[in-house]
Amino acid sequence: MDSKAIGQFIPLILIFVIFYFLLIRPQQRKVKEHKAMVDAVGRGDMVIASGGLIGKIVRVLEDDKIELEISDSVTVKVVKSSISAVVSKTEPK
Repeated sequence: MDSKAIGQFIPLILIFVIFYFLLIRPQQRKVKEHKAMVDAVGRGDMVIASGGLIGKIVRVLEDDKIELEISDSVTVKVVKSSISAVVSKTEPK
């Protein structure tokens, strides 16, 4: 390959590098932070599910599910990964 052929690939390589640092890498960081947040939730934490449900975690079930109390004596089963935010965290005893 001569220098003209290599010169034609330089813009494509630069575009890929820019996409990596501006799009791919930050998205991977967000996914990693979300996974750490979901793994850290426990019984008694107030959370917001992705559907907008706000409730308190009553039980952590198997298969990455939780039981969420959204009102007095009203509980729903939610997939752990659907938690979008932790409102308040209980202190471990």
